[in-house]
Amino acid sequence: MNVETRFDQERLDSEAIAAPDRPAPSRRGRWLLGAGLAVALVVGWKVFTHPAEAPPPPPATVGVAAPIQRAITQWDEYIGRFAASQTVEVRPRVSGAVTAIHFRDGEVVRKGALLFTIDPRPYAAALAEARANAASAASTLALAQSDLARATRLTGDEAVAASEVDALRAKVTAARAALAAAQARARARALDMEFTSVRAPISGRISDRRVDSGNLVAGEGGAGATLLTTINALDPIYFDFDASEALFLKAQRDRSAGRAPQTVQVRLLDEPDYRWQGRLDFTDNGIDPRSGTIRVRATFANPRLFLTPGLFGNMRLGGGTPTPALLVPDTAVQTDQAHKTVLVVGRDGTVETRPVETGPVVDGLRVIRSGISTADRVIVSNLAGAMPGAKVHTVAGRIAPAAAPAHPIAAQPPLAAQATFAR
Repeated sequence: MNVETRFDQERLDSEAIAAPDRPAPSRRGRWLLGAGLAVALVVGWKVFTHPAEAPPPPPATVGVAAPIQRAITQWDEYIGRFAASQTVEVRPRVSGAVTAIHFRDGEVVRKGALLFTIDPRPYAAALAEARANAASAASTLALAQSDLARATRLTGDEAVAASEVDALRAKVTAARAALAAAQARARARALDMEFTSVRAPISGRISDRRVDSGNLVAGEGGAGATLLTTINALDPIYFDFDASEALFLKAQRDRSAGRAPQTVQVRLLDEPDYRWQGRLDFTDNGIDPRSGTIRVRATFANPRLFLTPGLFGNMRLGGGTPTPALLVPDTAVQTDQAHKTVLVVGRDGTVETRPVETGPVVDGLRVIRSGISTADRVIVSNLAGAMPGAKVHTVAGRIAPAAAPAHPIAAQPPLAAQATFAR
């Protein structure tokens, strides 16, 4: 008798003792019961120790499509700031007391507009004195010329010595020189008188006044002269940025190949797109050896004077000729450590990994510079179910640029710090 049969016999005997009124099972019944339990134990042991192998999963279904080919314009991105095309520090040419200010702080002024008036009375008196001296010098010259003419008429009769005639000629020359000097001083005093009216040397937006009426200002010139205000010319306005050596070399090679950049566009901090159009104006004559960059400048028209010096902007510089390119959805590009890859389906339905060289994103599509061709079937949907080396079922996919939103979302402007109920 095996262990299971003995265990069942003991259990039946215990049940018979616990229920003496129940009839005891026959010997044949006890044997059949023990055999059934033994078979159940053997089957359970096989099930738990040798589970049934699951059937292999069906191949995944993925969407595939050939890369589309479009002509694109490639852009190089830069960061820079706007700067005034001209900046002038307004300083007086003469010294004196400021008697009047003829502009409002921050307004736009035209070239030649009157800005400050310096007390003109001392310079008016000096001008009158200089003009009087010039008149006296003119009178002296006229007298000297008359004496010389009279002596010259008497030389034929030898009534006047030759030495006296020479002396009279010398007086005329000296009087003529004195008159020229007096006239020069009169012109200088006239300039001083003109300089008492300080006018705008250029057109542009003026800063605030640095002095008020009644203050004495120095006009000796140079750094010693008093700063009255500054003026920035804003139309046109400059955009200064630094280009790396690699981008500079790329631009030089494009220019040598006849693909000179044609378009410069700038996007401001709170703008969703590049709305400001300009042109390259200046490239510095050398690369900075400390930073490896070169200073470049673009010019933008600013008739409404919206742009102001110091504004930050993102700029992009476009190539002159559109170039053909292959594009796939940006979601189809995967990153494998330091490499970019896409999944393609071979002729036998096997998934393959292709390393690619990527470019910029255009309307949701990634530019592929190399690694695939228009004949490849790129997986564009259900990438999670596509394992390299596995068989897959394919369905036709579609590659198309993402539709631009009807109302593009602008950058979030700064929020107000406080608010109150309107009265």
